[in-house]
Amino acid sequence: MAEEKSMTYISAEDVSVGYHDLPLIEKIHFHVDRGEILTLIGPNGAGKSAILKSIIGQLKLIKGAVWLDGTTMGAMKERDIAVRMSVMMTGRVKTERMTCEEVVSMGRYPYTGKMGILTEKDWQVVHDSLKLVRGLDLAGKDFEAVSDGQRQRILLARAICQEPEIIVLDEPTSFLDIRHKLELLTILKQMVLDHQLTVIMSLHELDLAQKISDCVICVHGDHIEKYGAPEEI
Repeated sequence: MAEEKSMTYISAEDVSVGYHDLPLIEKIHFHVDRGEILTLIGPNGAGKSAILKSIIGQLKLIKGAVWLDGTTMGAMKERDIAVRMSVMMTGRVKTERMTCEEVVSMGRYPYTGKMGILTEKDWQVVHDSLKLVRGLDLAGKDFEAVSDGQRQRILLARAICQEPEIIVLDEPTSFLDIRHKLELLTILKQMVLDHQLTVIMSLHELDLAQKISDCVICVHGDHIEKYGAPEEI
């Protein structure tokens, strides 16, 4: 069975998601290869976040399985998932007067010991991640004091700092003006091309989803209305 799944990096088979064992969306199927972006689109409350939370394990699957590189995620250890997958969900991050550089360094925790002490190599990864999102000038600034656009770039740098093979993002362009939306998605697309990352994310903006995505899922009501290439949808 695992050999069959190894052709795609992450996939879902007959998945049902919801809360308190009550299905919200059923019969979810998808498969994403390395170097591809899958985008979930749909109105507020459609269940996009529930799908993403179920993929990353925040919500228990009601039915079905999610496979990551040939193994069901339910059978994987938390640390093994953490070194492959990073997550950028909506909601404020509790930083307690941390600098932007310190927030980015949180992405190294899957690799540090129990003391959470970063090595010289870890700090180099932090530096490189900040450079990728054009955020080196923000390194020493208080995370709470920077703009929404800058904050989103720093959170993306934290996700990159984890050196993942897949990044899951929930509405990464929320609260951003169009310039910062384009900037963030351009950085993300370039990373996918340069490092063969796999990306699964949700977006509100249909035009941006069309430009950046390899595949699109339309979430509507209690089911997936359409799934395929952007030009088909």
